[in-house]
Amino acid sequence: MLIIADSGSTKTDWALVENGQILSRMQTQGLNPVVSDEALMTGEMRKVEIPSESAVSGIRFYGAGCRGQWSDKVRSALHTVFPHVQQIEVWSDLLGAAHAVCGHEPGIACILGTGSNSCLYDGSEIIANVPPMGYIIGDEGSGAALGKLFINALYKGILPVSMREDFLKWASLSYDQLISRIYREPLANRFLASTSLYIYSHLDVESLRNLVKENFRSFFRCQLSNYSRRDLTVGVVGSIGYHYRELLAEVAAEEGYQMGKILKEPLPGMVEFG
Repeated sequence: MLIIADSGSTKTDWALVENGQILSRMQTQGLNPVVSDEALMTGEMRKVEIPSESAVSGIRFYGAGCRGQWSDKVRSALHTVFPHVQQIEVWSDLLGAAHAVCGHEPGIACILGTGSNSCLYDGSEIIANVPPMGYIIGDEGSGAALGKLFINALYKGILPVSMREDFLKWASLSYDQLISRIYREPLANRFLASTSLYIYSHLDVESLRNLVKENFRSFFRCQLSNYSRRDLTVGVVGSIGYHYRELLAEVAAEEGYQMGKILKEPLPGMVEFG
C-alpha cells in the first residue's frame, strides 16, 4: 500500500492506495513547512489512520512550500511518525499538479485556486517556472486576483451600480468594513478569492463575464507566454480553473492554447500517475 498526500496551507488530503485504487481518504490540517513547525506537522500526521505501518511500502507527499530545506523538514516529520516506511518522497504541489494533469507526457501544468502557479514539465521534471509573485503583485488568473479585479470594477463604473449594493448585502459588509477586511485584517487573499462565490452566480452579466476572461487572459499572457510552447497541452488543477472551465477554455483558444485536463483537486490524478 502507498500513502499519497496533497497538502496546502489550509488542509491536507491523504489517500491510502493499493494497486492504483483509493482504499480510504482522510483530511488533516494544512502542513506548509514554511509556516508549520515540526511538532504541529507530526501531530497532524499521527491522525492518519492506516491498517498497519508494515503494510505501507511508501509515502508520496506533495505540498505547498515543499522545496529545498523545507522538503527536508516534512521528510523528517514523516520519518518520525512512520519510522518503518522505507520510501518517503516529498515533492512540491506544482510537481503534483504536473503529475495529475500531464502524467508522463510533456505539458504546461497550472494551479488556479486562491493563488496561481504554472510550470513547463518535460514528462518527468519541472524544467521552467515563471514566479507567480503572490497576490499583491502577481497571481494572475487566481481567485485572489479575480477578487481584486471585481471589487475595483464595482467602484470604478465597470460593473452595474446595482451590483455594488447587492454584493455588499450578500457579503454583509459596508464599504468601510470592506476596505478594513482587505487592508487591516489577515488573509486578505482568501477573502478576495471568496468573492468568486458571488461572481460565479452572476455570470449572466456580460461585463462580469468579461472580467473573469480578463483575469484568465492575464494569466496566459503574463505567465504561460514565457514558456513559448503553444504546441503543448495546458492542464489545470484548482477550484477557480475548474468552476470557470468554460471561460478558461474560451480564453485559451483565443490565446492559441489547447486545454487538457481541468481538475478541481489533484489527488485522483496523483493516484493515477502511479
